This record gives sequence, structure tokens and C-alpha cells, in this order.
Amino acid sequence: MDLLDVAMQGLAVFGLVLFAVLWLMHFMSIIYVRLYLHRKRSEVKQPFLQVAGVSLLKPLKGVDPNLICNLETFFTLDYPKFEVLLCVQDQDDPAVDVCKKLLGKYPNVDARLFIGGKKVGINPKINNLMPGYNGAKYGLVWICDSGIRVKPDTLTDLTNQMTEKVGLVHGLPYVADRPGFAATLEQVYFGTSHPRSYISANVTGIKCVTGMSCLMRKDVLDQAGGLLAFAQYIAEDYFMAKAIADRGWKFSMATQVALQNSGSYSIAQFQSRMIRWTKLRINMVPATVLEPVSECFLASLIIGWAAHHVFRWDMMVFFMCHCLAWFIADYIQLTGVQVPAVATATVSLQRGAERD
Repeated sequence: MDLLDVAMQGLAVFGLVLFAVLWLMHFMSIIYVRLYLHRKRSEVKQPFLQVAGVSLLKPLKGVDPNLICNLETFFTLDYPKFEVLLCVQDQDDPAVDVCKKLLGKYPNVDARLFIGGKKVGINPKINNLMPGYNGAKYGLVWICDSGIRVKPDTLTDLTNQMTEKVGLVHGLPYVADRPGFAATLEQVYFGTSHPRSYISANVTGIKCVTGMSCLMRKDVLDQAGGLLAFAQYIAEDYFMAKAIADRGWKFSMATQVALQNSGSYSIAQFQSRMIRWTKLRINMVPATVLEPVSECFLASLIIGWAAHHVFRWDMMVFFMCHCLAWFIADYIQLTGVQVPAVATATVSLQRGAERD
């Protein structure tokens, strides 16, 4: 057997292994979403004295059309002991006026506005959050991006996952229904490709966390040096998660998605975001350069060639059938994530209408 035959045999084996791995990821993600995100929440509330206090850190910069409605959902959380710490870097930022408006509208909510930030490193998000973090008075810290909207029981859901061995609770990122092709593109990505890798990684024990919505133990972060220790990193969420895991704490995923509802979006913004994320992943995990082989068309070509080489099946017929099966699996995945996400958005809108 010459070198070319060995290479072809190796490629064929790689294609068959790729087929098994990718479809295992499909099934893990679909089953997890159907069983976990759809499960009914307990109607029994924790006694007030047993509820842990939560300090919500909200980094804000600029204003988009959905900012005030997104931010308002955090002032209407159905949770007995929490504080809202609004952090704005610049005094002239229009987000300051939005914050003051909500502080005036909800005087009974424990909320404070921090302006100016503190320059401690290269990460602008950490610089922005430092005064709020230093002023946090509760043992749990919830860092949540400005574009996220929640439903009244979201914080209850997060704290319910914070058991005695868990140090970090994170939410599966998804996107709210919004008009336009760019919004649909984002929704398809966050409902198919992203949860497939995100969920399968967490199910198999690989720590995969995004910083869009994370509830963490403040004392564990303080042991690692507090937020200050992560100001030197751009991907602060990865290093905070690593610091918590290195200290023996487990992670848990919330049963509600982290619903992104930014009012500013476009194809160019989505493309820029994907490029930025890819660069960060390549810097942290060089094997990320192999990601393209896990996408539908390239994977189908490789697997189709392997099926032809090993079983003598028609490559193009297999390619088309494999793509069709992939589309069906993606549709099942997308609808599985979409149902709880729609429920989240609907409840939040209903609460807003009742207040108005």
C-alpha cells in the first residue's frame, strides 16, 4: 500500500469519525433542549430568609432603541433580595439619562448608578464594572449585558441552579424575535450552530461559557483577585470561568435562555461579531481553525466522499441526503430553543403592558 492509499484510507476514517461526532452533537443538543429548557418550573418558592442576595452588575455604553425596555425588565424581577448596579463609563453617555429615568420610575427598587468607571486594565467592560463590583453588597454577582431582556422569574431560575457545589450559572445565548433579515440570520445561528456546540460541550464536561449572563459567587471571584484580576484579558468571561473551575466549583446552565434583544443590528455587525469571536477562540484554543469542517456543506462533502470510498455509495446522493437531514435536525433544534425564548419575551411584554 503506497502513501496515497494510506492518506485516502486515513481521510475516509476521518470522515466516518466526523459523521459520528457531529451527529452525536446534534442528538445531545436536541435532547438536552427538549428535556431541560422545556421542563416545568417548580411552583414552590424558597422562604425569604433562605434566598441568597444578588448584586446585578449592568455594563452600559450608548443607547439603542430597545435599551430602556430591556433594562426595565430587571427592575421588575420577582425576587425578594437583589440590587441593580448600573455602570456607565462616561458622564456624557446618553445611557445615563435612561438610567436616571428608570431610577425615578422605580424608587422602591434597590438600584444605584455608577458613573466614571475605573481604569484597571485593557478590558473596557471590566473598567466600567469596577465601581459597581466594589460596591456590591451581596454574595452572588450577576453580570449581564445591556442587550439582554429577562422575565420576572429569571433570577429565581438562576439562583435555583446555584447549589452548594456550583460556583457559576450561565444562560444559553439566544436572540429575541425582531424584524429583518439580519435579525433572522442571528436567530438561526444562535438557534442551530451555536447551541449545538455550546450544549454538547457542557454536557460532555467541557467548560463553555459566554459572559452575556452569568451568576457567580463573589467570594470565589475575590479569591481569584476580584474583577481586577481579569482586566488584563479581553475574553474576561473565559478566564473568570476558568478561575472558578480551577477552585473546584461546578458550572450549571439555567433553564431559561439569555435572550439578546439589541435594537441595533445588521449583517455587517453580525459579521464583525463572528470575526471577533473567532479570533478570540483561535487565540485561546488554536484547534478552532478546524471549525469549518463541523459546518454543514464542508462536513457533508467530506463524509460523502468517505461513504463513497468505503461503501461505494453515490457521493452526490449522499451529500444531498446528508444536507437534508442536517437541515431537519437544525429546524428541530431551532424550534426547541425558540419555544422557551418566545415564552420569555411574551411574559416580559405582558408585564410591561400591565404596568403601563
